[in-house]
Amino acid sequence: GGIVMFGDSTTARRPGSVEKVYAERVQEALQADAQGLTVHNAGVRSDTTRQARERLASDVLASQPAVVVVQFGINDAAVDVWRDPPATAPRVPLADYEANLRWIIAELRRRQVRPVLMTTNPTRWTGPLRERYGRPPYRVDDADGFDAPVLSHYNAAVRRLAAELAVPLVDIHAAFTSAGPDALLLDGMHPNDRGHAL
Repeated sequence: GGIVMFGDSTTARRPGSVEKVYAERVQEALQADAQGLTVHNAGVRSDTTRQARERLASDVLASQPAVVVVQFGINDAAVDVWRDPPATAPRVPLADYEANLRWIIAELRRRQVRPVLMTTNPTRWTGPLRERYGRPPYRVDDADGFDAPVLSHYNAAVRRLAAELAVPLVDIHAAFTSAGPDALLLDGMHPNDRGHAL
């Protein structure tokens, strides 16, 4: 009957670099309100929506949640230009990403679990990210050039699905952008403690 935070490395615990990820912060807030709800963190590093489908039953449904917050996209949208030969397309095509999210939402609803969609946080260039990803379709001369060329379309799909399927939406991308993302990111890709607090 609790809440599962279902996502990738932006959801997963980060010992040594982040004191408390958002799942832990939500748990503390609920305890302070005496709601009695538990929060389970089902974040796994490097996951895409493909892996999410494979582990939905074991990592999410097995705990019989009432609510599942679904946040994937950074790994799905990644174009691995650092590979030899370089990739030219995202790890998970946008149409497949949308289909995977639809499937997850349908599976949750079939079991009377309330889904909540969350956009990804923005990404920003750092030295290591420029070195690894600094070629087309990414634009290294643009502050938004690691985010806008590909990931922005995946976040737009999340917003569109939330509206179409009447799923509550946590638009964390918009919240980070409004607050100034550079101060909220650990390494250009993952939230720091301030980001998780937001």
